[in-house]
Amino acid sequence: MSLPKDLHDMTSSTADPSSISHNASFCLPHHPPRAASVMLSLFYTVLFIFSALGNILALCLACQKGKKINSTCVYLVHLAVSDLLFTLALPGKITYYMLDFSWPFGEGLCRLTAFIFYVNTYGGIYLMTCVSVDRYLAVVCTQQGPRLRSASRARLVCVAVWALAALQTVPLLSMSMSKPVAGKITCMEYVSVKEVFWLPPIVLVACVISFCGPVGIMLFCYMKITLKLCGTAQGNPLTSEKGHHRRACALTLTVLVAVVVCFSPYHLNIIQFMVRQMLYLPSCPEQRAFEVSLQLTVSLMNMNCGIDPIIYFFASTHYRKWLLSILKLRAPASSSSSSLGRASSETDNIDQIGGSLPLEENKV
Repeated sequence: MSLPKDLHDMTSSTADPSSISHNASFCLPHHPPRAASVMLSLFYTVLFIFSALGNILALCLACQKGKKINSTCVYLVHLAVSDLLFTLALPGKITYYMLDFSWPFGEGLCRLTAFIFYVNTYGGIYLMTCVSVDRYLAVVCTQQGPRLRSASRARLVCVAVWALAALQTVPLLSMSMSKPVAGKITCMEYVSVKEVFWLPPIVLVACVISFCGPVGIMLFCYMKITLKLCGTAQGNPLTSEKGHHRRACALTLTVLVAVVVCFSPYHLNIIQFMVRQMLYLPSCPEQRAFEVSLQLTVSLMNMNCGIDPIIYFFASTHYRKWLLSILKLRAPASSSSSSLGRASSETDNIDQIGGSLPLEENKV
């Protein structure tokens, strides 16, 4: 009695490893090498320390200022809070990698970690977009800007940002995010979610809403800001001679590059693989290559929570003086604290772009 054709094909595929490697339906479980877990655990440990210290200092500086908080400060405070909330999820990831890609905390905490990870990732992107629009209104739309940039309005926008990020991320709490692989329990890996129904179109729509749209808005805002700063500097010989417009343009470019470098590789990687998955069934080598690239691009994206404090450091003279005074590298804290009440950041000076472009305090 011969086996049915489908069953015969299945057994022959199982017996032939070469056919398995090229058939996505029969991909064998793949476990990353030990070197990968060591490198990732070290990377996230350094990121945890740097992000926690940098964002805590940023929040302390914001809370100590005697001046009334403006809209830019509201967005930056929420961005620092977002980074800190994301930092809370890092100890679990560090433990996961230290145990060689083995999650010891159960399915519930794995889902919660995934929720915190993504809600703060996309909340951070939206908040950076808000900062870009806020800068655009302050520098380019000088007539309507003051009315649209009130602190109360900025707080309402932040509430909407958090609500949007939470709504689009909350479905993760109902999905299984852990899976046994090669004798270990993985967490937040592609293997855990690749069987989700309609995953490719869902992911593509999320990427358009959460990445392509915000980056497009930021590109537009920073292009207009740079053109306005450079145009104003050309009409002001003193400002052009001192190079303040170049520093302001360099700062806006630095923020944009930080966003693009951190978030683009992950989202472009996701988009290209999901498009291929909609067109055909990827082979085992393609899936494994995607999983490896996912680890790298996710790590790069997570670096954003450590890069934000660097942007605060170079963007704000007061943040820089206050931090250096704490580290005992410059003047005592009393001298820097006297400057905290004068302005919230370099953005307060750029707000006066309609006048003589006083960017003295924007020196990097």
